[in-house]
Amino acid sequence: MNKIQKFNELHFSNELLFLGNAWDLLSALTLEKAGFKAIGTTSWGIADSLGYADGELIDFDRHLAIIKTIAENVKIPVSADIEAGYGEDIPTIIEHVLMTADAGVAGINIEDSFKKQKGLKEVSWHCSLLERIRAALENNGYKDFYINARTDTYLQKQNPLPETIERAKAYVESGASGVFVPGLIEEEEIKAITKNVSAPLNVLSLPGLTNCNKLEELGVRRFSFGNALSDKVIAYIEKNARELAESRDTAILYNN
Repeated sequence: MNKIQKFNELHFSNELLFLGNAWDLLSALTLEKAGFKAIGTTSWGIADSLGYADGELIDFDRHLAIIKTIAENVKIPVSADIEAGYGEDIPTIIEHVLMTADAGVAGINIEDSFKKQKGLKEVSWHCSLLERIRAALENNGYKDFYINARTDTYLQKQNPLPETIERAKAYVESGASGVFVPGLIEEEEIKAITKNVSAPLNVLSLPGLTNCNKLEELGVRRFSFGNALSDKVIAYIEKNARELAESRDTAILYNN
């Protein structure tokens, strides 16, 4: 069984897929060693580690090089967060998806929000993109490659539930393997989406939305924590660096 097949299977196992989000090789290896069954890269964490804000501000090749390094050095499946595809037109985005698949990952996250302006892409346009991505992957030997279609309705819309269900259904019909709805937190709304959308639902960890067992009961199939771990690690480094500079004493480095 290859990593693409394994990654697909993890979305339909008895347990919800708890994805570890990595931003460099060290974090990926640490997550693998800790027991995570798959890794998702975090574009926010990668950008942060290079001194950028999130939002496709890094050169795509530079971003892809980090994804490739992770995929080549862990034994578990990797899903790549490529934001909105690092392109303004469909052919460029497709090219970037194929380059990402060639890097050895088992899937991607791709979102429907604009990067240079507020708002979401038209449903019909995004569906056409997903259809053509799926066709290109199939034509290049990437059968069952996992396309996690992220919709940012909960980050940008008032009363987002009806449009979320509409977009999720359309994206799955257009070739998406699953849907990702960051910002979704209310239990009844989670249940409504899992009931109405015939594909695995991925939700993002937020305060008040943290427990895998509870999410499993609601029908969620995939759970990720995005940049929350990378933020915590950076905060820890900043705190210790500040203490070292102020105290001029390295004793804190040896305390448990």
